[in-house]
Amino acid sequence: MLQVAGVLKTFQGVVALDHVTLSVRAGEVHALIGGNAAGKSTLVKVLSGVHQPDAGELRLLGGPVRFTGPADARRAGIATIHQETNLVPTMSVARNLLLGREPRGRLGLIDAAAVHARAEAELAAYGLAVDVRRPLATLGEGARQLVALARAASADARLVIMDEPTTALDHAELETLFGAVTRLREQGRSVIYVTHRLEELYGICDRVTVLREGRVVHTGPLAGLDRLRLVSLMLGRPFHPVESLPQTGEPGVPADAPVLEAKGLTRHHMLDGVSLAMRAGEVVGLGGLLGAGRSETARAIAGVLPVDAGQVTVAGASVRKWSIRNAVRAGIGLVPENRKTEGIVPTLSVRDNIALAALPRLSRAGIVSDAQVDNIVATFMRRLGIRAVSPRQPAGELSGGNQQKVLLARWLAMHPKVLLLDEPTRGVDVATKLEMRALLDELAVDGLAILLISSDVAELVGNCDSVVVLRDGAITEQLTGPEVTEDRLLAALAKD
Repeated sequence: MLQVAGVLKTFQGVVALDHVTLSVRAGEVHALIGGNAAGKSTLVKVLSGVHQPDAGELRLLGGPVRFTGPADARRAGIATIHQETNLVPTMSVARNLLLGREPRGRLGLIDAAAVHARAEAELAAYGLAVDVRRPLATLGEGARQLVALARAASADARLVIMDEPTTALDHAELETLFGAVTRLREQGRSVIYVTHRLEELYGICDRVTVLREGRVVHTGPLAGLDRLRLVSLMLGRPFHPVESLPQTGEPGVPADAPVLEAKGLTRHHMLDGVSLAMRAGEVVGLGGLLGAGRSETARAIAGVLPVDAGQVTVAGASVRKWSIRNAVRAGIGLVPENRKTEGIVPTLSVRDNIALAALPRLSRAGIVSDAQVDNIVATFMRRLGIRAVSPRQPAGELSGGNQQKVLLARWLAMHPKVLLLDEPTRGVDVATKLEMRALLDELAVDGLAILLISSDVAELVGNCDSVVVLRDGAITEQLTGPEVTEDRLLAALAKD
């Protein structure tokens, strides 16, 4: 179906794809994986016509092709479903699904009734039953992803590229997606499946290509390929924990005294009397299904979400007027769930993003020492393994995992007492997840109190000393020590 032969792509002298060769067979689901900055996104953009290769050749169904833009790729039969769906949120579901190929009447006008009927039929085939007249923006992210898949498949695409398609899907939507992928395979179409989730690869993919630093390091069938071997191929080395970070604990707080206490946090329709305590060196997990109030709890603690009632105490000191500024001054750092819209400033450099929160502390009479900033930035780039061309590179050009590390570096440079991490490994590769886990261990040993929010049960069990389970904005259960197991946590999440 597709052959990629010796494709080279550089950006300002930096090699993103180094003579990549790849073949995808008809009726095959081919996994494309690799660590952050491995070249996956660049290859996807070359295949979808966003970028043109500097050298090499693309062949589709045996014939050479060259795309000058995404429209060329679509006309050739390649459809790309990005992690962030490129649909029109203000248009109806039906118009998004059939945009550019709407049924028309005798006068050439769009036949609205026919559009709605056809959209309902096509979505039903993918297990999605929604009112197709609704604006797309009113659907959840998972439903929008399925609309994007149905649109690509119904456009007679020979090859469908799926870039991190399951990030926002729940279990039922994931099963629907897998069913749709199986249907594409049975129709003889090909799928390139880009994901960081190994369990998905082994559940749906036939073969795998591993990229590392812009090069293909492995291609072959998934059957018989051990997961540890796959991770080692991505890493290119045995995994080693990150080196120790600067001490962050508060030496004046006794080990058994809570560094942070939240009491009775209440916000109408969001939080209902949430209380929790965190001690130095402790990792507390916050679990719950979508809409349970996990992010709202973290945002309330960090002063981002005003509360109707409740109190937050840090190191024994209660702050009467809780706000973002007072939370930061008290030693609380929040790494938000959506790093692109609430965390990273993409147009600023890596250096400026890391130093952003620390600037008031680094200034003297309104003047900031460049040497001091450079030293802090270099320290955390090295210790967190942030990969960038230079500290002056715009943060928006980095891979997702490296952007997440930049956010962590920003708050660690503040030497916080408490760090709130909201889905810190969402959308990052397996290698970065391992590094994050090692980093949490290092920070806890150094005395930092950590609140970890995650939708991944295994991540909560593997990282946390205790897990607080929320439902409808209220705490329903708290597991500690040996109680923190996958079975106990799943039972707590599923309990009525």
